[in-house]
Amino acid sequence: MSTASAKNPSGRISLCQCLLFLLPTLSKPASKLPVTKPNTLGDCPFCQRVLLTLEEKHLNYDLKLVDLANKPEWFLKINPEGKVPVIKLDEKWTADSDVITQSLEEKYPTPPLGTPLEKASVGSKIFLTFIGFLKSKDPNDGTEQALLNELRSLNDYLKENGPFINGKDISAVDLSLGPKLYHVEIALGHFRKWSVPDSLPYVKSYTEAIFSRDSFTKTRALPEDVIAGWRPKVEG
Repeated sequence: MSTASAKNPSGRISLCQCLLFLLPTLSKPASKLPVTKPNTLGDCPFCQRVLLTLEEKHLNYDLKLVDLANKPEWFLKINPEGKVPVIKLDEKWTADSDVITQSLEEKYPTPPLGTPLEKASVGSKIFLTFIGFLKSKDPNDGTEQALLNELRSLNDYLKENGPFINGKDISAVDLSLGPKLYHVEIALGHFRKWSVPDSLPYVKSYTEAIFSRDSFTKTRALPEDVIAGWRPKVEG
């Protein structure tokens, strides 16, 4: 079958996140377990990327949450590396958010979420520069400026090409970048009392557009879980 729908339970996918996502009968995913509140989504941005793809494609799925600090035997049996997200499609478990989202796009092409190759790398350096700034102990080491440079590049791009990276419609690259920008907002706001400056209005409008989507509000981690997830890396 080519689609998964509420009217056809046999088309469900299974997914595993840092807790496990189990997608509808079509597939099962696994996802990360949260730190602060049981039975809610964990703070993994890569897991949220997969969930966003499922939601934007209106696919039914079963979600299984997994405690990555105490990985159950059944999880390691299907995924020896013990990483999430993991998804079951066509009776086969697949890991890695890049591979998973591409597989979903090929199997369920409607609505289309593909991003042209020349646009797929827009904003790709933001997450690494964010981590560098977040973990920095030296306010003069240039890590804040490195992040600002990447955000400014995104702002300039969106000014000419927005509101989303591929134009008027959301696409796969937005579903990858959005969860990372959520971590930027929550983690830097908490640990550095820092926020995206008003001089980058297109970035601010972009994040607001993504964060306000039903798919995002349904799949985002609690702010306290994002903070708890980054605390060991910042204070450790």
